[in-house]
Amino acid sequence: MSLTHFDAKGDAHMVDVTDKAVTDRVAVAEGYISMTSQTFDIVSEGRAKKGDVLGVARLAGIMGAKKTPDLIPLCHPLPLTKVAVELTLDPELPGVRIAATVRTTGQTGVEMEALTAVSTAALTVYDMVKAVDKAMQIGGIRVTLKDGGKSGRYEAT
Repeated sequence: MSLTHFDAKGDAHMVDVTDKAVTDRVAVAEGYISMTSQTFDIVSEGRAKKGDVLGVARLAGIMGAKKTPDLIPLCHPLPLTKVAVELTLDPELPGVRIAATVRTTGQTGVEMEALTAVSTAALTVYDMVKAVDKAMQIGGIRVTLKDGGKSGRYEAT
């Protein structure tokens, strides 16, 4: 398998998608941020000094998806038709599970946008409660679903 972001000389370049079909595309990514039980209680009870942790992180995730081509050098700017970020409190972590769904109709996929949404949301949770828990851990970030385009459907197992 060849890597598409390198030309024949091995130099990085933006992939030319001119001849690719315009199709409906979707990607879903997930991840989590774990924290102490004390921090979990602060988040779940809405007692964070910076405000609504989950609400702000949801908006940050949406904004992150929209800014992906500004952050990842070889990503195409895409007209996103949907970005949904879901944050779920998980007392067993303890922490927050994050899922992002991104859609477009275009010539290239939205996996990077979904991954960026999850990452940005997790980083925002960290930022909002780092004063009480600097040991939080972000992990498990991965694509769980990708559909559309020539390569078809991928679902994580």
